[in-house]
Amino acid sequence: MSTYVLVHGAWHGAWCWHRITARLEADGHTVLVPDLAGLGRDTTPAKDVTLAQWADDVAALLDAQTEPVVLVGHSRGGLVISEVAERRPDRIKALVYLTAFLLPDGVSLNDEAATHSDSLVRQNVIPNLADASVSVREDGLYETFYGECSAEDVALARACLRPEPLAPLGTPVRVTAENFGRVRRIYIECLRDRAMTIGAQRAMQQILPCSDVHVLDTDHSPFFSTPDQLTTILRSV
Repeated sequence: MSTYVLVHGAWHGAWCWHRITARLEADGHTVLVPDLAGLGRDTTPAKDVTLAQWADDVAALLDAQTEPVVLVGHSRGGLVISEVAERRPDRIKALVYLTAFLLPDGVSLNDEAATHSDSLVRQNVIPNLADASVSVREDGLYETFYGECSAEDVALARACLRPEPLAPLGTPVRVTAENFGRVRRIYIECLRDRAMTIGAQRAMQQILPCSDVHVLDTDHSPFFSTPDQLTTILRSV
């Protein structure tokens, strides 16, 4: 049996993994699903949140485990798992990027996102500079993130999404070949993703190739739309 740590993406929280957690735990695996600072049930003000804090918090979670973990990051969670791998390469069995940002050293999410001209995210976000956060327009949620999901899934998301802290999005990822570079990387592509299109997913992999690539014919949220297929891939890791 393995230990999985599932790191959610922007605006989301631990709640989005509930179907995956249940399936992996039914197999006997240990599954840890943190709320990153400022999101989910965590009450840290957005203005106080940093990328380093997210990475340090997840790294501390890995330190408490008795074995190396499978570390999964969805979307913006890719930044976090890369930074954690730089800090704790020996505590990670594999990094899994689920339609996630896979960035080289010195590049921020904002830098990369500026090249994604076909992403629906750009036209559906509402910055709140006073609160140091950014939100998503409710009328753009379905087409951007949940195009293959049920109405119940979208309703859950509407009730649970939180404003995303801005500072981590503009912070360059810091990784090295000596640490991050020696951890096995796996990418899970989502062909119908309109938040991060398949072209953007594959462009990032050209710069940082992964040892294994899996494909899901679904939207940006396979933890809702294709939980069985996603769980099968995670089991194989």
